[in-house]
Amino acid sequence: MKRSRRSIRTAVLSVGALIAAAGLPAGAAHAADAAAPRVDLRVLVVADGGPAVQAITAELDSAGTPYTQVDLTRPDRPTIDAAFLADTVGGRPRAKFQAVVLPNDNPFAAGSAEMAALAAYEQTYEIPQVDAYTYARPQVGLQYFVAGGYAGSVDGAQAAVTTAGRSGPFGYLEGSVPFEDNSPTVGESYAYLAQPAPGADFTTYVDAPIPGTARRGSLVGEYKHDGRRELVVTFVYNRYQQQYRLLARGIVEWMTGGIHLGASRNYFSVHVDDVFAADDRWDTRLNCTPGDVDCAGGGGGTPQPIRMTADDAEYAKNWQAARNFTLDMVYNGAGSLDQREDNNGVDLLADKLQADRGTFRWINHTYTHAFLGCEQDVSVVPWRCATNPDGSTRWVSRSTIDNEIVLNRLWGQSFGLPLQNDELVTGEHSGMAVLPQQPQDNPNLAASLTGNGVKWVASDNSRDPEPRQVGSASTVARYPMNVYYNVGKAAEAADEYNWIYTSRAQGGSGICEDHPDTTTCLPAPLDTATGYAQKIVPAETRTALGHVLSNDPKPHFIHQSNLAEERLAYPVLGGVIDGYDALFAANTPLVNERMKDIGTELKRRGAWKNALQANQVTAYRMGTAVTVVAPAGLDVTATLPAGTRLGTAAFGSPYAGRASGWTTSNGTALQLTLPPSAPAAPTAAAAPRPAPATAPAPAANVPAAVRDGATGTDRR
Repeated sequence: MKRSRRSIRTAVLSVGALIAAAGLPAGAAHAADAAAPRVDLRVLVVADGGPAVQAITAELDSAGTPYTQVDLTRPDRPTIDAAFLADTVGGRPRAKFQAVVLPNDNPFAAGSAEMAALAAYEQTYEIPQVDAYTYARPQVGLQYFVAGGYAGSVDGAQAAVTTAGRSGPFGYLEGSVPFEDNSPTVGESYAYLAQPAPGADFTTYVDAPIPGTARRGSLVGEYKHDGRRELVVTFVYNRYQQQYRLLARGIVEWMTGGIHLGASRNYFSVHVDDVFAADDRWDTRLNCTPGDVDCAGGGGGTPQPIRMTADDAEYAKNWQAARNFTLDMVYNGAGSLDQREDNNGVDLLADKLQADRGTFRWINHTYTHAFLGCEQDVSVVPWRCATNPDGSTRWVSRSTIDNEIVLNRLWGQSFGLPLQNDELVTGEHSGMAVLPQQPQDNPNLAASLTGNGVKWVASDNSRDPEPRQVGSASTVARYPMNVYYNVGKAAEAADEYNWIYTSRAQGGSGICEDHPDTTTCLPAPLDTATGYAQKIVPAETRTALGHVLSNDPKPHFIHQSNLAEERLAYPVLGGVIDGYDALFAANTPLVNERMKDIGTELKRRGAWKNALQANQVTAYRMGTAVTVVAPAGLDVTATLPAGTRLGTAAFGSPYAGRASGWTTSNGTALQLTLPPSAPAAPTAAAAPRPAPATAPAPAANVPAAVRDGATGTDRR
């Protein structure tokens, strides 16, 4: 039986209510070990401009974990000394940072006082250090890579989490860590593979086969020495590569001991637009879509609609059940009305979807899918906004927008659809700005959204990625997939892909020639018989899975045509879900949320990011007590060991072996109690130890291309 691993929700806890339930006075001091130092929940990042440190800061940013960055390339940067790292608060020693991230094990000059200060700080307060990318040698607990190890490309390598890694910081992974090999002509990953040095206290967490031997070498491991702990990473990476995305969570969990502000989950939701309607078909001869406004005249072409059947609806229901995944059906009620008018009152698709309506989620997509921005002048290609006699833009009226929203809502309610009336997807994301024709929102849109109680309205991530307010509604950006709305067969999809991504000389549109920064351009046209399965499906699967692994809750969207005929969407969607299942343990399920929950998550993140940037949040640990102080009304996010309590209740909800979630601050100190199983708190003396006379030797003799990560591709 397939494991049930999805459909989770993040617990939302009320600080004030729980403190009251616990019988504690608001803001009461929480019990803390009198001998324990205060350790602030903030990370120190020492950056050198390289991709490895940038990748780690991207993970911290995404999760909402605060950090202070010292840029070694800036002449005005602060000096890292004892005063920069620690002080006292109320007579208690304070460590200002819970972890240190360095570009390598020692990025400073030989004999650096700054490295000596960092080493003393780490010893005194038991602060872990991440070496973002270094090379194998005894100074980091490994044998020299030239002595039976390896240095070179690991493109396509099959790395794995060790037993120690699975029982430690990488326990959310199933075990396999495949390295990308997306291009035979580009070196994407470089690594040093070596085994622990004799006598070194080194624990390997992730390893890979050493080419030409039966041995395995460390890629990620923990080196304990001189009262310090280092996480030693010996492969180059950037923030977009899958191997790093798989390991990013574990790097943060290791450095923080699983106790930090911010949280990360893996999200995947899919909107299916135009349900009940039909989508016009791409014409492989005309290289446009008859019936579309940008195929005016059409060269004599005739629209050939693509519409799901009842069998397609049954397949969608069964596919969902097999994967414990729910699709969001984004519907246009007038499509069913048209079908019944043309078929003596018969619409087998609508009947089937109505019978199974409770197995899907439903979102209002407007009644007729009308364009709700400016009134379009389609007498020219591309279309333009119609104008009034005075030259001003002629906008679709508010009454038209109201009718599209309300009629579809009423139709859905009469049909028995389980709707959330505060969600809306306009046709083509219309009403909002679309360049170049319409550089601003329809001014009637905001009033209509407000008047109709819409709180969440979809936008296209490719042109409107950040949440913003449109009247009462906050935008929820959606990722378009390159499974086009106007294709029902694989050959059609490959033909349109060729048109978009090949040169004019090869029969294409020339878009890539006009936009040389486009990364998906084809060197030659795809074989239309095999191109979809061999090129488009793997590319789209990889792109979507990259979003999933980036703590990105934004939904993806396809169209009902992609569930019809040859059912082109399923190889991509199934590839994402099945690929995810092969990589992650059962304690780390996909989070499959509806639009309003995604919107809520995005709004909370925005407010949290602003509060961190304004230094309005303070958090620290003393013994088993964690204290967070934040402005009243701010939703606070944290990741803590399972069993952490907020008052008398458990904090958060389980994910990836930790408890995480949001809780609303009432303006007084939020007090949490860690479980006995939590990592031990530092037990430092009242003053830091003196810095050693000499600092560890810096990482040297690293080839420049390797040290700077030049072999890693920056894939966006």
